[in-house]
Amino acid sequence: MIPLSFAQQRLWFLGRIEGPSATYNNPIAVRLTGDLDRAAMLAALRDVLGRHEVLRTVLPAEDGRPYQRILPLEDVDFGLPVTEVAESELPAAVAAASDHAFDLSSEIPIRAELLAIGPQDHTLVLTVHHIAADGWSTGPLARDVSIAYTARVSGRAPQWEPLPVQYADYALWQREVLGSEDDPESALSEQVAYWRGALAGSPDELPLPLDRPRPEVAGHRGHDVPVEIPAEVHRRLRERMRERGVTAFMLLQAAYAVLLSRLGAGTDITVGSAVAGRTDEAMADLVGCFVNTLVIRTDLTGDPTLAEILDRVRETALNSLENQDVPFERLVEELSPARSLARHPLFHVLLTVQNSAPVVSGGTSQGLALPGLHAAQLPAGGSVAKFDLNMLVGESFDAAGAPAGIRGVLTVAADLFD
Repeated sequence: MIPLSFAQQRLWFLGRIEGPSATYNNPIAVRLTGDLDRAAMLAALRDVLGRHEVLRTVLPAEDGRPYQRILPLEDVDFGLPVTEVAESELPAAVAAASDHAFDLSSEIPIRAELLAIGPQDHTLVLTVHHIAADGWSTGPLARDVSIAYTARVSGRAPQWEPLPVQYADYALWQREVLGSEDDPESALSEQVAYWRGALAGSPDELPLPLDRPRPEVAGHRGHDVPVEIPAEVHRRLRERMRERGVTAFMLLQAAYAVLLSRLGAGTDITVGSAVAGRTDEAMADLVGCFVNTLVIRTDLTGDPTLAEILDRVRETALNSLENQDVPFERLVEELSPARSLARHPLFHVLLTVQNSAPVVSGGTSQGLALPGLHAAQLPAGGSVAKFDLNMLVGESFDAAGAPAGIRGVLTVAADLFD
């Protein structure tokens, strides 16, 4: 039997505790204007399922232990249902399609629906469970759908280079490389020892200024607040980054830690950070859940200057990256923090700085290239709060490569904040 990856294992465990829900769905809604060949689109989506095994994998359990069962494409029940909707009904229809609750033990982790507004106007809603795809996966997924659709409208099957590995290979490789916690010289043991020291005595919960008491069980409802740093400030930040030898993530991490501290969170600030987890080039083109989470701890004691804070953050971030192979799920098991259904373990504030090209920019899809169609992204699903605060931002640059601003969104837990 093929085991789950560590990231999949945690998501599977959360699913068993919380039951089927849309909390960990990654929906994509794209409005397609022009001559859409529905049959070619269905064939293209099935081609992509054939190419990426993880999209046709179910996760049954035996004796309480889940495993990966890869289905042959011909056995996969996957279609492209079409629903006629009026323009006014579109947002609600997109939200409903995005809100599908997957039964991962028997259902593949991807679903597609086509919303027809008119003969030349459709919206494709692709909903993929996070257990099978992370943010990085959107790029390979959009590229492969584009290649397959282009081929199918021409009456042929797509011709693409075989993938060097599949996600199941990664899950096996991950366990082999990390070794056993029973071996003191294994990579897992050495990196766990680093994190045990780095997070010793860290706070279970930052004392944030909440608007209402934390419920016993997190509701995962959220609201989104846009974040925008203008081009001129971005330019000055880039200058400071060069002066101090820090990355955009390090600088924004320092600013975030200072902000949280000034809001009352103290001087020992723990913030989660998502890293791509694709440490081998063979994984670059795979759809799958590779993302890992690090805990960046910032020491603000002693009234440090900005320069001192940046130096501290740089050292911590570099050490964390050197020990990024320990799956967060295993780290939680090893460190055994106080568990609660009310908040995330080890941290409850997240900062992610995207450094890969966005699939969608300025409302036009940059990843989907479909002949005869104009593709534009639409909002998909409601706001989901997996953390108290979740900051997701990315740098943008103009055609000449000059800083054009930092943009993103802050998602806050509606249970806690107005």
